[in-house]
Amino acid sequence: MLEPHRRVSRRAPSAAVLAPAIAALLALVPGVAAASGGGGGSHTVPPTWMVVFFVAMLLSIAIVPLTKLEHWWHSNLNKLILGLALSAYPVFWLVVLEPNTAELATKMHEYASFITLLGALFYISGGIYLAGDLKCTPASNTIFLAFGTVFASVIGTTGASMLLIRPVLRANAERKFVVHTVVFFIFLVSNVGGSLLPLGDPPLFLGYLQGVPFLWTLGLWEEMATVAGLLLVIYFVLDRFYYAKESETVRKADLAHATPLKIEGGINVLWLLGIVACAAFIRDEHGIFVREAAMIGCVLGSRFTSPAETREKNAFSWFPILEVAALFIGIFLTMIPALLILQANGDQLGVDTPAKFFWASGSLSSFLDNAPTYLVFFETAGGMTNKGLLSGDIVPGTHVPAMILTAISCGSVFMGANSYIGNGPNFMVKAIAEESKVQMPSFFGYMKWSIGFLIPAFILVTFVFFR
Repeated sequence: MLEPHRRVSRRAPSAAVLAPAIAALLALVPGVAAASGGGGGSHTVPPTWMVVFFVAMLLSIAIVPLTKLEHWWHSNLNKLILGLALSAYPVFWLVVLEPNTAELATKMHEYASFITLLGALFYISGGIYLAGDLKCTPASNTIFLAFGTVFASVIGTTGASMLLIRPVLRANAERKFVVHTVVFFIFLVSNVGGSLLPLGDPPLFLGYLQGVPFLWTLGLWEEMATVAGLLLVIYFVLDRFYYAKESETVRKADLAHATPLKIEGGINVLWLLGIVACAAFIRDEHGIFVREAAMIGCVLGSRFTSPAETREKNAFSWFPILEVAALFIGIFLTMIPALLILQANGDQLGVDTPAKFFWASGSLSSFLDNAPTYLVFFETAGGMTNKGLLSGDIVPGTHVPAMILTAISCGSVFMGANSYIGNGPNFMVKAIAEESKVQMPSFFGYMKWSIGFLIPAFILVTFVFFR
């Protein structure tokens, strides 16, 4: 049985863990690329060495927060400076050396749409406060996690994580054994639960921006239900084990303090539905940034219809979303050369079956950010389909076969839970739990949980859905 309490370690991941991720990224660029035509004209494919800027950006996110530079990294301005510095040469190459400003403009439009959506969900969900103190019995904890898993697809894994982690911690405040609950919260609410709508997880929204129909991801319900159902059963059994170890005093105190949940700031539920409507029904053909302007309108509606004290109770801060904005400007710019190379040479990866796409996208999503990882394999699959190397029913609006895109989507979303650095909410939940005096596992301690419980679930999904 895994230890319920472990002291946090600030050591960076060892080369043994990061080397496979680095090697996999480098494998995406199998040779020096030559000229290639596509889209609106013929453009020179970037030299393969330019992928180093993308690798450096992602490894900075993975490593720097776990080193002695943690304090320096805490500044969002420093993150922005680093991202822009790493982006300087790729932008110079695209604008001056081998002009391809259309690709640059497209990625900046996608970045603006991406940040607007995340920011809107983050701000509006911050205006909803769940008051009260649930019972911390295994049944009530499991039901709450199940609710959060489904809810994450509606308001996003970031919004659901920030909204629900504090009620979970309050409910379990009397208990001595809490770590397993936070870990499974990260598994389910911060990752797996974001599978059913493009709003659920950043990778799926990037797919939506690339032309994937808004409701297509509802078709992932079988894979999500399989993983989530298995994890919820395991959690219930595990929580019963730890609940039995609690003292009678703890159990009585929990029952004495339990009060029903009450929603404050409920008007924001309507504004969240407004964001869903904006994303579902306003496309670029209605005018550039019309969708984003409508989302900002929902944010302003939330600002003027909900009391400020609600966000104060949630300890609302702009810091997390500003951190995402600062990091992703560097990610979006540095990944352009890698995407152009993949469009030309994706067939050389050796990834050519649903199972391979599931594990390749998932493996990188475990240690790198899952949003650009999704886009990398989305572009790879599209390029391979155009060359006749992949076949099957094509997802409308894309060049990707449905089974391949299902595998990429599930791998990117599900396996973002494999480490703290796989998905943004993971670290945010960890930080909030530690503020509540929960001694969360170290980087490698957390991976013992993910390897023990997530990997078997993913193997099952492979055999059931992706053979």
